[in-house]
Amino acid sequence: MIGALIIGDEITRGRRQDKHFSKLVELLKVRGMHLDWAQYIGDDPALIVATLKRTLSSNDIVFSFGGIGSTPDDHTRKCAAMASGVTLHLHADAEAEIRARFGAETTPQRLKMGEFPLGSIIIPNPHNRIPGFSIGDHHFVPGFPIMAWPMVEWVLDTRYSHMFNANPEADASVLVHGLAESTITPLMLEVEARYSGLKSFSLPTIGKDGQRGHIELGVRGAPDQIVPAMNLLKEGVISLGGVWEVRE
Repeated sequence: MIGALIIGDEITRGRRQDKHFSKLVELLKVRGMHLDWAQYIGDDPALIVATLKRTLSSNDIVFSFGGIGSTPDDHTRKCAAMASGVTLHLHADAEAEIRARFGAETTPQRLKMGEFPLGSIIIPNPHNRIPGFSIGDHHFVPGFPIMAWPMVEWVLDTRYSHMFNANPEADASVLVHGLAESTITPLMLEVEARYSGLKSFSLPTIGKDGQRGHIELGVRGAPDQIVPAMNLLKEGVISLGGVWEVRE
């Protein structure tokens, strides 16, 4: 599975709006991949450590956004080291990048941004050369989108190209009128039982008057099963007394 950790009080307390979730979904989608889960975490070291211990013990690919700077509210580097059971150290490749970026203006404080958990490998930062880092399949990038997104792309294209379009997926849906979700539930279960490579979904709406609106009803999964499954859904909607229309 692929997950996202989006870290920072500025997000959880509403000072800034998160943009990473939707962008990561987009970057994965164009490569035939998808996001399985996401979690927002404030700048709480204990919570960050606990979360990373859990995710590091899994086989998930995880992208972590934020908290890898060198100010007092940047905890991610230290927390990643604690969760991994190792110490922070100045990574030689990170040091080289930082010194190349700042030259004679390199300071001990700036070099702290290159202190990563022992055993990490760096993620190049094309914007300002201050890298992120990877621990296994966990990848830590800054909170700034202009830096984070190219770094995520680099990780995907460098580490996971073998996974691109590995499990082709398609989806289709129609808009259903005149039926309640409880009425179409048996139909959805029938479709999933007949087509094991698919998942059905229903997305209801509420009209402006507060009454029941339409339901977007569809399936997602194996491309070769989409058409027959949708035909079964359409026929089922009609037999239940409902009406379907093409979703624009």
